[in-house]
Amino acid sequence: MLLMMIVLTLALFIFLGSGVWVAFSLLALGWIGISQFTSIPVGDMMASDIWSASYSWELTALPMFIWMGEILFRSRLAEDMFTGLAPWMQRIPGRLLHTNVVGCGLFAAVSGSSAATCATMGKMTLPELTRRGYDERLIIGTLAGSATLGLLIPPSIILIVFAVATDQSIARLFMAGVFPGLMLISLFAAYLVYWSWRYPDRVPAADAEIPFKEKLYRSRRLIPMMALIIGVIGSIYGGLASPTEAAAVGVVLSLILAYTNGALTWQSFSDATLGAVKTSCMIAFILAGASFLTAAMGFTQIPSQLAAWIATYDLSPFMLLAVLTLFFIIMGCFLDGISVVVLTTSIMLPMVEAAGIDLIWFGIYLVIVVEMSQITPPVGFNLFVLQGLTGKNILQIAYAALPFFFLMLLGVILITLFPQIVTFLPEAMSNR
Repeated sequence: MLLMMIVLTLALFIFLGSGVWVAFSLLALGWIGISQFTSIPVGDMMASDIWSASYSWELTALPMFIWMGEILFRSRLAEDMFTGLAPWMQRIPGRLLHTNVVGCGLFAAVSGSSAATCATMGKMTLPELTRRGYDERLIIGTLAGSATLGLLIPPSIILIVFAVATDQSIARLFMAGVFPGLMLISLFAAYLVYWSWRYPDRVPAADAEIPFKEKLYRSRRLIPMMALIIGVIGSIYGGLASPTEAAAVGVVLSLILAYTNGALTWQSFSDATLGAVKTSCMIAFILAGASFLTAAMGFTQIPSQLAAWIATYDLSPFMLLAVLTLFFIIMGCFLDGISVVVLTTSIMLPMVEAAGIDLIWFGIYLVIVVEMSQITPPVGFNLFVLQGLTGKNILQIAYAALPFFFLMLLGVILITLFPQIVTFLPEAMSNR
């Protein structure tokens, strides 16, 4: 087994290091594993596995949610959110910096993408908060950290990928992500409050107080987005729609929203559709490659033998999670989140199941850890987005995001100590 693992590991690093697409790297790795270490006909197996990974009904929700996010990315949703949220943030310690945190959380609930959340909110809030004199490092840090919520708060693209890869319920995973998402928003907001109390001279003075009626009037611009969130998430939790049906509802509502605020043109519609097709095809190729690799790993018996080897160390579930956290963070330094999930699932699941860890809980844990890797160099996607928006060195941006990395690590500790944060809503949903 040791020789097999060394060969496959070296092959993976060679493929990825030479710039081969992740999907084709996974397919090549599975091909090597089957052809060199088993007697199974590799061509027949590859064809059947790629087909079985491609026709899954659950996968139909994926392009619909991606399309919804692409449409909203090209609408004026971020501008509406800033206008509606800003009046309520003036008297909170940290003031308008909270619009990054809350705004990213709200946009995450309708986009499902970390990069889209970062780019959309960053274009709106970066110049405005900089103009008002807020600390630049904290502006960048709040954007980098809060935008990762797009991976966790439903509808999350990566949660759909995890559900398909592990044969778990998409609806239950979506519900499991709600409270952890709110928990991270609360942690980020609490940090801003603490920071503003510690450095009061670095927080600009509040604008003139706005009458309550004016605040309510400006908040009307939040209504369409809240209706979209309720329409998508509420229909799933209430049992009125499956995730796939809710995704279709989300696309229709997002088109209506974009039309009503004047952002829906033929050009924006075609750009959104083409963007959704490109992203969906990329993820579909990765899932096909991961499915073949998973089957190959099963025949080579690497996952089961690796799980048995780790079991000899008699690690407690907490120690196992500590080791896996370090492993996933290191992996996330070199691969994007979806690739980390599909690449490690076949190897990690036997160990996780043997330790008695709930797979719904593990999915949320994994996504939070992957969120942490989104703001770690050298391959932190949110860092790249912010580098494009600010022109700053990627290490400067990573340093600005460092407090939020540790806040997410605290979030991992909290859901480990209190798993009900993750499991309450899925269990309540199952009991309905």
